Amino acid sequence: MTDSGRDVPRRPIQFGPDALEARGASQPGPAEITEAAHQTAAVLVGTGRAVHDPEVTARLVALVDDLGLSTVADLWAARPARSLPGTLWRLYALREWVRRQPVEASREYAAGVRFTDVAHAVAGMAEPPGPDEVRALADEILTGVFAGDLAVALERAAAFASVIAAGRAELAHDRDATNPALAGALTTSAAAMQRTGDDLVASARLWRAGELD
Repeated sequence: MTDSGRDVPRRPIQFGPDALEARGASQPGPAEITEAAHQTAAVLVGTGRAVHDPEVTARLVALVDDLGLSTVADLWAARPARSLPGTLWRLYALREWVRRQPVEASREYAAGVRFTDVAHAVAGMAEPPGPDEVRALADEILTGVFAGDLAVALERAAAFASVIAAGRAELAHDRDATNPALAGALTTSAAAMQRTGDDLVASARLWRAGELD
């Protein structure tokens, strides 16, 4: 493949810190890192929503599978939760947790359903919510970011997080007497998951207002 007569490499050249220093370049500062996080998030979402190609969408959904969670974390995890890169990080991290621990995710979801009828309906989980179903939902949500109504996708993710949070709280209650340490850990993680849900709802509102960047 050529561009103006020049060969274009199939893969971009990777410049790590050592390679950059060897070429006389300095490592990026905080402002540059912040700008890169927001630019890459905007390009990813903009490109994904513009191409209308199921293969491209599937590759974007599976981004962590190709790059690794730590790479995505390095890029976006430090950004505010209610920003585009922060939102993408939470969506990919949620999908990766479900992908790696589908049995645990389905158990926690099932435990929370009876307390969260509305959230369960918004999430759109298939019945019964088994491991395959939670994995499929996580993929559907990310697919919606690139090939659907992005705000709706965020609201579905928020609803999923709310059901998981309720399930963890219920499981914590069941273990209060027999395993207080585990109960405490579940309660803490339930609160963290609920905050994630709240942030995703806020991000959906920002996206609709054209202010999620």
